[in-house]
Amino acid sequence: MDKNNYYFFIYNGLPPNNSYFQKVITNILTQKHGIIQNKRYICNVISWIKQNLIEKTMMYWQKEIETMDRKDLVKFQLERLKQTIELAGNSPFYHKIFKEKGITPDSFQSLEDLQKLPFTTKDDLRNNYPFGLAAIPLQKCVRIHSSSGTTGNPTVVLHSAKDLDQWANQVARCMYMVGLRDTDVFQNTSGYGMFTGGLGFQYGAEKLGALTVPAAAGNTKRQIKFITDFGTTCLHIIPSYATRLAEVMYEEGIDPRKDTKLHPVCIGAEPHSEEQRKRIEQLLGVKAYNCFGMSEMNGPGVAFECTEQNGLHIWEDNVIVEIVDPVTLQPVPEGEVGELVLTTINREAMPLLRYRTRDLTCILPGDCPCGRTHKRLARFKGRSDDMIILKGVNLFPIQIEKILMQFKELGSNYLITLETIGNSDEMLIEVELSDLFTDDYSALQRLTKGITRQLKDELLLTPRIKLVAKGSLPTTDGKAVRVKDHRKLC
Repeated sequence: MDKNNYYFFIYNGLPPNNSYFQKVITNILTQKHGIIQNKRYICNVISWIKQNLIEKTMMYWQKEIETMDRKDLVKFQLERLKQTIELAGNSPFYHKIFKEKGITPDSFQSLEDLQKLPFTTKDDLRNNYPFGLAAIPLQKCVRIHSSSGTTGNPTVVLHSAKDLDQWANQVARCMYMVGLRDTDVFQNTSGYGMFTGGLGFQYGAEKLGALTVPAAAGNTKRQIKFITDFGTTCLHIIPSYATRLAEVMYEEGIDPRKDTKLHPVCIGAEPHSEEQRKRIEQLLGVKAYNCFGMSEMNGPGVAFECTEQNGLHIWEDNVIVEIVDPVTLQPVPEGEVGELVLTTINREAMPLLRYRTRDLTCILPGDCPCGRTHKRLARFKGRSDDMIILKGVNLFPIQIEKILMQFKELGSNYLITLETIGNSDEMLIEVELSDLFTDDYSALQRLTKGITRQLKDELLLTPRIKLVAKGSLPTTDGKAVRVKDHRKLC
């Protein structure tokens, strides 16, 4: 293949080292009418190849598992559940529960039998700190991850070498699903150490074979230098930091849509709206894919969007999914929002049974066009323990963000403050203006009224809105602080 044809392949996202695709395209390019006259025909052929050949044959990391028939997948889960029950009984915590309730692997003849077990909570992990849930001897464990432990004991999660290899494979599966390959340069802007986001993606990217840049969190200008100097093609980044990174790029005279090689970014670790995702995609000129993970379930990669961006595939060969009412703790119908409950079925050091994540979501009905059969989770609404109760109304910060991001006059940074004024609890929402907006007073007043009206319709109460200059609100390289509660508690 000559150089021009090679670059034609690369530009159009085709694999230049595949002899069949080479033959098809080369025959077209060498036709007597030339490439210009056949432009429409060539584009149609490229589209057909991508949809019917490349995307169908190269989109799966583990096709047999990812596209497993639902009946076979459920049977597979049940087998792994029984093995997990056998293993979990070795831990002091679950051994006591099993003995009290007469639980054995034979107690589970279907996945519905999971309801025979009580829930496991974060308090259970803290109360059995540090190793009360270990199911194998400590000498067979090779790593500990834990939460910050700002309220009492931290939650500790143990990993065996097998657990870490399975986790890396799971993350690699996620990354491959959204188009990353061993030709990519992957830059990780998450913190390393006890936080799972950094190491989880690091080992997943290495499993994939990508060139990795373990930049870690912070130092925005250094991040930008790495992106431009190393030819970074993919980022793992927190949504609020993604917008901040883009803003600094533009301030430095760098247009990420033209001056970088970025194409996908993996976003997660904090709730974000579809509007914020679209803003990230527009600012960086990329496709942004949502990732869900938590340290109790290993870390990132528990669920991930495919290229359809219509829900997060949760890998059911590794976990069993339940959605329950956070108050009654009873299962809710498919499509109804509730609390996500997960049971690990492919972890040996520290299996967790019916773990209450506190995350609110639902299982999306129907099949995904990508061909994967694993269930899809809807975008997370928030956390049951992040819910704000104000004047008898239950609401979540993500509802507010969804409205704010619809206004092009606004920036990406905002702060919700709850305070007691007199005998009444009130909400103040401070939000930064974008660079493009005027300082005309009447225009600002109209904008404030428009925002207030839409928020009132969404929240069923009326917050106070304060528009502030860009850069006025505090920023962080980690998870954004969106809510400050200064209410007087009686």
